[in-house]
Amino acid sequence: MNMVALSLAAGLLAASIAQAQEPQALLKSHNCTICHATEEAGAGPAFVDIAVKYKGNAKAAAILRSVVKNGKHGSGPWHMPPFQDVPDDDAEKMVQYILSLKP
Repeated sequence: MNMVALSLAAGLLAASIAQAQEPQALLKSHNCTICHATEEAGAGPAFVDIAVKYKGNAKAAAILRSVVKNGKHGSGPWHMPPFQDVPDDDAEKMVQYILSLKP
């Protein structure tokens, strides 16, 4: 493999890793991880449990974007507050990441 191809491959790998980490960084920066974790429920459901709940639902992304922006009153003692200051693009990236998770 020549140096150009090797450099290109390394750059693509770094970009791929950065893109994979971006939604996780957004979840943290918008304080989602205070109540949610990827695989364990806390004050809110685990992200993987959300993905399972909405698997196969064609409207899942729209529903979850609405939950991010408007909050949700669940059946438990905790309710998700609205996060209207989350930019639409960030909400979309976070929701798509959550829906991509597998248990």
